[in-house]
Formats: sequence, structure tokens, C-alpha cells
Amino acid sequence: MKKIKIILSFALFFCAIFMNAQKIGVVDTDYILNLLPQYKEAESRLNTQIATWQKEIENMQSEYERKKSAFESEKVLLVGEQLRQREKEVTDLDKNIKTTLSLRFGTNGEISKLRANLTQPFQDQIWEAIKTVSEKNGLGIVLDKSNNISVIFLEKRYDYTDKVLDILTKGNKETKKTSKK
Repeated sequence: MKKIKIILSFALFFCAIFMNAQKIGVVDTDYILNLLPQYKEAESRLNTQIATWQKEIENMQSEYERKKSAFESEKVLLVGEQLRQREKEVTDLDKNIKTTLSLRFGTNGEISKLRANLTQPFQDQIWEAIKTVSEKNGLGIVLDKSNNISVIFLEKRYDYTDKVLDILTKGNKETKKTSKK
């Protein structure tokens, strides 16, 4: 009888532990973003702006190279103030290129800010959809496998990406229907 009580106690203990176990789900936000047409459109506009800025930098660099080579070849002919002025032009152009690169392409540059402004509304939408899915399915933890989380194997029943995507696309269809009215 004592053994039965001990076994029953252990069984109840393990049942209590398993009942409090967190249910885990996984979502791939990169996959979701790539399937949203609004995100692709916004990303395309950003890439166009980046290409414009890159072309501008390339033009500045070719002008710098042209002026630098002209200065190097004419250096022996220039004297005093002319020499300093031409040298200053070349160094100012070099500084301008570096400043423009830093302002546009640096870690806190315009591209970083534009990309953050671009992704923030979509991340908010995805966050709300994930929250809804996790509440509906009783998920305690939701992982994003696109953020360098090593997922070696994932059983389909734990992947909630399609459910999140369904919520987002339903929301977009409802928004389109109300805007057409």
C-alpha cells in the first residue's frame, strides 16, 4: 500500500509538472515579410533610393579621382597659393565623400533610419498577429526562426507562420473592402 501511495504521489507530481509546461510555437517573420506585397513595394522604393544615392557617391568619387589625377599631374606647375587651393579642393572633395557616405550609409545613417521606418509598421502588424495566434493556441513562447535561431528540426504542428500570415492577409483584405466602400 505504501508503494502505491509513493507511485501515485510521483505520478501526480509529474502530471502537475507537465500540465504547467509551456507550449512553444515558431514563426518565420522573413518569410511573412517577403509574402506581403506592401512590404515588397516599400522595399522596392527604398532600394531605388539606395541606388540613387550610390550613383551620386560614384559620381563624386569619379570627380575626386579626376581632380586628384589632374592635381598630381599639374602639381609641379603650381606655386604657392594655387598649389594650396587645388590641394584643398581635392581634400575637401574627399572629406565630402566620406561625410556623405557616413550620413547616408553609416550605422545611424539615412538608410538605417529609412529601413527602420519601413519595417516598423509591418513588424507591428506581425507582432499583433503573432499575439493573436499565441492567445488562440495557448502558446507560452513564440520563437522567430529568421533571427539566427538554429532550428535543426521543426515539426509542422509547431510552425505557426501560415496562421500568422492568414491573419495578416485577412486584415489586408478587410481593409481593402472597407476602403472600396
